[in-house]
Amino acid sequence: MEDIFRFADEFGPVKIVHITQPSVGLKAIVVVDNIACGPAIGGVRMAPDVSVKECVRLARAMTFKNAAASLPHGGGKSVIFADPYMADDDKELLIRAYACAIGDIKDYIVGPDMGTNERCMAWVQDEIGRSVGLPLEIGGIPLDDIGATGFGVAIAAEVAQDFCDVELQGARVAIQGFGAVGKHAARFLSEKGCVLVAASDSKGTLVDESGINVQKLIDLKEAGKKVCDAPGGDKRDVDAIISVDCDIWIPAARPDVLNAVNAGDIRAKMVVQGANIPSTLEAERIMHERGILSIPDFIANAGGVICASVEYHGGTESVALGNIEEKLRRNTRQILEAASQRGQLPREAAMSFAVERVKRAMGLRRWS
Repeated sequence: MEDIFRFADEFGPVKIVHITQPSVGLKAIVVVDNIACGPAIGGVRMAPDVSVKECVRLARAMTFKNAAASLPHGGGKSVIFADPYMADDDKELLIRAYACAIGDIKDYIVGPDMGTNERCMAWVQDEIGRSVGLPLEIGGIPLDDIGATGFGVAIAAEVAQDFCDVELQGARVAIQGFGAVGKHAARFLSEKGCVLVAASDSKGTLVDESGINVQKLIDLKEAGKKVCDAPGGDKRDVDAIISVDCDIWIPAARPDVLNAVNAGDIRAKMVVQGANIPSTLEAERIMHERGILSIPDFIANAGGVICASVEYHGGTESVALGNIEEKLRRNTRQILEAASQRGQLPREAAMSFAVERVKRAMGLRRWS
């Protein structure tokens, strides 16, 4: 019990639930961090190697992300310990078992995350009627298909160009993790005049200073291939993406990919955090000292949860995209202006903003 309680502070988590169902091989953790602003929204991640500590950190990031976006929701996160590339029938069985196991955790609304998608959310919805990021066919807004998170990342970058020596027209972009977030960030940024010069996935890094055809790379990935299967370009190892010479660097993969060891290797003017908790605080301080502007995750990648909230409350795709643009423009500018005026890291300014809203909401609750 002591190991669980050491994660608690004034904000939460309000509950950590460990789930096992040996008959189907289910092992999972659910963390409901804070529900002062409303029932928690947070994705379910399928991966073999996520710790309780990481799940708690991800849930807290969702609390601050939802608060910063002024959503009527708290933060949560869950993880199913399994291989996300398992056979579809096995995955369906595991997801449905997980959904039944969380049926009574009514202050947690499930969304897609790494290793899960709209189809998985449909299985959860079928079992307990409480998920977001659903397929279009059953009334959802397919946030991965429309690229809600990547759209928000591009909006954040567009605002941030006013605060550093970057212009999107002709800006060279490198993306770590060319998946659901990374590919759409590349697509929306290319529409704004950026040039994709590097992209990585779990198997390698593709670099082409002359520019990578974004749509062709998306098509290749959706066909089940790797970025290094693309014709042309320079094929490098996975970690080579860290030191690619570019203007905008986007982490859109796993947590803590930027740390004190490698932050000095980043060769960009702007970092826009597309993944959840992709950078340690030490790394952000190092980048700040080097003059690199870093937009925190819970500001830059809020597009997905904004879309999820709109869907949950009965809104449409056009409403969701409008809300994402409005909130991302406002919040990015607000925190960057505050950071500049106060001499703070952007994360410090963003934290002040989010914490203030959570505390106000907690003051309105009997139990918080």
